[in-house]
Amino acid sequence: MPHAPDVASVTSAAPPASVDRRRRTRNYLLTMALRTACFVMAYLFEGWLRWTCVVLAVLLPYVAVVIANAVDPRRGTPMSSAGPVDRAQITR
Repeated sequence: MPHAPDVASVTSAAPPASVDRRRRTRNYLLTMALRTACFVMAYLFEGWLRWTCVVLAVLLPYVAVVIANAVDPRRGTPMSSAGPVDRAQITR
């Protein structure tokens, strides 16, 4: 008996683009909220803690953009590694 072809699982499908966009937006907003908190803490604290907050407030926009633009690694992978499907498999 011939081996049945691999079938793509629904769980291996990538999530919709709207879910990915929502996740990236949420990550960006959380990072920017942390940056805002760093500005407030830089105003309130003194010494090394102030300068640590200032450095974080300066670096966090870059980090936020890199994280927001990161693509979900599952979106680039194919759903099945079975290769091309021939017409005989489709018409069974």
